[in-house]
This record gives sequence, C-alpha cells and structure tokens, in this order.
Amino acid sequence: MSIAIIYPNRDVSAWVAALHAHDPALAIEVWPEIGAPDQVEYALCWNHPEGVLQEFPNLKCVSSLGAGVNHLLNDRSCPPEVPLVRLVDTGLKQSMAEYVMLGVLEHLRRFAGYRRQQHHAEWLPLPVPPISEVGIGLMGCGEIGRYVAGKLTAFGFPVHGWSRRPQALAGVKVFAGDDQLNAFLARSDVLVCLLPLTTETAGILDATTFSRLPANAYLINAARGAHLVEADLLSALASGHLSGALLDVFRDEPLPKSHPFWKHPRIMITPHIASVTNPRSAALQVVENYRRAVQGERLSNLVDRRQGY
Repeated sequence: MSIAIIYPNRDVSAWVAALHAHDPALAIEVWPEIGAPDQVEYALCWNHPEGVLQEFPNLKCVSSLGAGVNHLLNDRSCPPEVPLVRLVDTGLKQSMAEYVMLGVLEHLRRFAGYRRQQHHAEWLPLPVPPISEVGIGLMGCGEIGRYVAGKLTAFGFPVHGWSRRPQALAGVKVFAGDDQLNAFLARSDVLVCLLPLTTETAGILDATTFSRLPANAYLINAARGAHLVEADLLSALASGHLSGALLDVFRDEPLPKSHPFWKHPRIMITPHIASVTNPRSAALQVVENYRRAVQGERLSNLVDRRQGY
C-alpha cells in the first residue's frame, strides 16, 4: 500500500523526505513513475492532470497539497465516492499573514510612490493616514482568514470580515451574505480576498464590488485568479476609483507575457507565492490522515464537495 504524490513538473524530494521523517517505512510513489497503481491508497495532489486519479482503483483518500481544493473539485473524473481533504497548516497561515501585512503596509506607507520618486531623484514626503483610519476588509473568514485577521488587528488595524455565512470572530465584526456585502465594502479602504473559489464567489471582484468601495481603495487578491474580473479591475484603476492592486493569483498561470497587468504602473504582481506549503510542517497531518484513511477512521480537514471547501 502506498501514497502517490502527483505534482507535475515539480521536484517533490522535500515532500518525500518530510513524509519519511515521520514514517520511514512509508511506501511513496511519485507520478508519473507509478510502479503499482493498484497499491495506491492515498493521493497527494496539486494541479494534477484531469483523469489521472482514475488510474488508482483502490484510492481511499485524495489530499490537496495546499489549503485550496478547486483543482480537485474541477476534475469531473475525480471518483465521487473518494473523500477529499485539504491541508490546514500553521506555516500556511503564517506566510499568508506575512504577505497580506506586507501588502497593506506598503500601500499605507506609500512605498510605490517613493520608488517612483527615487527614479526621478525627488525628495518629497508623502502624506500617510493614521493606521486607525485605514479599514481592512477581509473577504473569507476560514482558518487562514481568521489567522490573518488576528495578526492585522494585533498590529492596530481596524479589521472587519465578510463570509458567505454568519460566524463569530473575536475582535472583528463579521458581515455575512449578499445582504451585508455593501455595508462591508463601504468601510474597506483595503480589500483583501482570501475566499475559497466556489460557484458563489467566482467573479466576485468585479465592477459592482469595486464601485461600492471607498474612493482610492486598494485591492489585494491572494485567493484565486478566477475571483477577479480582470477587465473590471483595469477600468476601476483607469477611472481612479481604485488606487492600486497587489495580485498573487491569476486566471492563467504563469501570467502570459503579453498580459496588460505586467506593465501597469499601479499593479504589483507576485507569482502565486503568498502562501506555499512547507513539507516539513505539513507532512505529519498527511501521514496521520493516511493512517486514518487506511483504518477507516474519520479524516481531518474533510472537504464538503457541495460547499466547495
């Protein structure tokens, strides 16, 4: 019996080493060199080729290599009877908090403006509002969103959240559902998207959403590229309603070299690195879920296929 790692065009040696550190006897195969497909009981995947999971007739569980699972849900050939799980890792939460905090502070302290001034040898202090007056709107209050909200709040930002369904979050007012979306957006000087990608949230960062933000609002999207209607962002920036955007995720990745985002003066691009799973910190939960799957026990971080996360 074995685990198959399916991560095309990537070196997964760190994953193999991390898994063996917790269980040296664990049988691990790396796709596409799978010697015994009928022995694979657990598949660990990221951006796997559609249909590949049908090669393993004895699968007991499929795990995402990260917090996101839309790459699994979008595979219509994924066996519906096989449970899906995702990784919930402190390292993922911490790296996302670092990314969002950096993006918010760069915007608040006008570093993009200072880089432009440096290019022209200009010495001109730029006005900066007090941190207490910069409302951070966090879309998505799951495991990662709650952690990020706590870090921003502790730093002194007024943070409010929005989720599809009501929930409580200590120290943060959480708006819920379509009825409360406008009120949430109206106080979001910086809008941070950390939503899961579902049929309900696809395209949520559109012209309507942008029009309900305060003038000169700033966007950070570190969730999924399909949340953003790209043409609407370009229009909102051209009109001056949005002051800029930090984007880590895109509909097409890698972002095509001809894409207008690359040369836009008010868009900063990072190559989907906001929160990357660290094998050393995440391997233990993979080994534990593998054990549970083999023994028929309840799995951790089980995905609800109907909700999409």
